Parts: sequence; C-alpha cells; structure tokens
Amino acid sequence: MAKPRAAQNPHVACIYQCFLFSDAKLDTPAATLHFASIRRPRAAPLSTNQLMAVGVLALQGSFNEHIAALRRLGVKGVEIRKPEQLQSVTSLIIPGGESTTMAKLAEYHNLFPALREFVTTGKPVWGTCAGLIFLADKATGQKTGGQELIGGLDCTVHRNFFGSQIQSFEAEISVPEIAATEGGLPTFRAVFIRAPAILEVGPEVEVLADIPLASDQNVNSDFTSESQEDNSGSLKKVIVAVKQGNMLATAFHPELTADTRWHSYFVKMASEVGIGTSNSASTSGEHLEQQKKDLPVFQ
Repeated sequence: MAKPRAAQNPHVACIYQCFLFSDAKLDTPAATLHFASIRRPRAAPLSTNQLMAVGVLALQGSFNEHIAALRRLGVKGVEIRKPEQLQSVTSLIIPGGESTTMAKLAEYHNLFPALREFVTTGKPVWGTCAGLIFLADKATGQKTGGQELIGGLDCTVHRNFFGSQIQSFEAEISVPEIAATEGGLPTFRAVFIRAPAILEVGPEVEVLADIPLASDQNVNSDFTSESQEDNSGSLKKVIVAVKQGNMLATAFHPELTADTRWHSYFVKMASEVGIGTSNSASTSGEHLEQQKKDLPVFQ
C-alpha cells in the first residue's frame, strides 16, 4: 500500500491553514493558491425532485466549504447558528473544525437540545471530522473534562486518532457504496486533518469506508478491536465512514476536495428518508456566477 502523503507536503499544509481560517470567506481562486492540480470526479447534477435546502452548522470550521460544495450541486446551504434556525431546514451537515471549541459554542447558544431533537426525530444529519465526534455515542481521547456530544450514532470514536496537525495527510480510500450510487472512481482522495477514527460500531451501523494503517504510521490510540486486528494482534485498519439510519459520518473532509459525490450521496439519502423537497432551494445559474469563489482546494 502506498504510504499516505504526510502533512509536510506543502499542499496538505496549505489545506490545513485555509481550513483553520475557513470562518472567513475566501475570494482567491484555488488555482492561485498553488494547490495540487488533480482532476477529481464530480457527481452528476441532481434532479429537480432531489433539490432541497440543507442546513450547515456554522459555529466554526469548514462550513463555508460545505456550502460551496452544495452550491456546485445546485443545492442551497443555510448557515445554522441558533436553535430556532433548525426549524427552517430538514437536513443538516455538522462540519469539521476544532471539536472542543465547537462544543463550547454550541453550549453557549443552547444548541444541544435542539440538535439532539433534530437527530432523534429522524432528520438526516451528516457529520464530518469534528461532526463525527459530535454524533458519536462515545468519544475517547478528549481533552480534560471532555466535551458534550449530541449522540445517536452507535459507535466509539477516538479524537485526534492519527496525531497532531503535522500528522495530517491525504490517502486514497475505497468507497464502493459511493461509487455504486454516484458513479466515478471506486476510490476517493480523502483529506485527514487531526482526524478522528471510529474504533467500534454497533450492529445497525453500516461501514462505508476504512483505511489501512501503515506499519510505521503514528496513531494516538491505546484501543484495538478484534475486527481491526490481524492474527498477530497488531492494528491494521480503522473505520473512517459510516451510515446508520438517518445519520452519515466521515472522519475526513470531502468538502476540501472538488469531488462532490459525498455531498450528492447525502442529499439523495435525505430525500430517501422522506424529507420534502422544494424547488426554491435550488440556486439559479445567475446566482452561482455571482457567488464568491471558495474552497474546495482540488480542481
């Protein structure tokens, strides 16, 4: 297996810096930032009856990038910062960011009760990186005192499983479910930034992707499960994407690539759950041209 590109790669380092400051809108086209010139598959445009407004929790982190990815599918992303704003959307993305900071901001705005109700009523929710941690029933490797979780996803995650910022990396992962549903390559170029990993899943959780670990790869975990060990007892792979009912979760950042298949998959998943759709959620071509250019970083 090819060794994942380490964070010392200037492209990954640049991704991380942009990610850190993604609370602010970026006008600079990705090409001028000297990112890797990689052609990635994009999902086919969504049909009219699949278009809807998708909420994106906008407390901190990569919410702008998620909204930009939805926009390229012709889907409106709505920034969510207060409990009452959740009433205006029927599906929600919880983005990556600094999970402890996001938890403190969510607590400050009294969002946790409304977020839990959103999940328990069966409305589709997708958590990426820190969003995965939020959705998990149990999290390990947290800072002293821990952090509040939304819960609902029957799994155990380990925060910062792959290490600190300098251990951030990119890796090609197998995504058979996404390829079967959305087309394109059978693999996805995943960006892991101080990423968590899923250590255990319940019986109702469907594993969508895992990642083999290089023998010399540094991980921040003292936990292994039987399903993740080989005969010698050494850890060989960890889960990085799952689905359970109305919940989707990824340890990596699809919003930091030009490959919109995960976003398309989530929108279709939301539609299949039975959420009503609205043509008004679609963004017009004229509006698309007027929008500021933003990440994703791969073109």
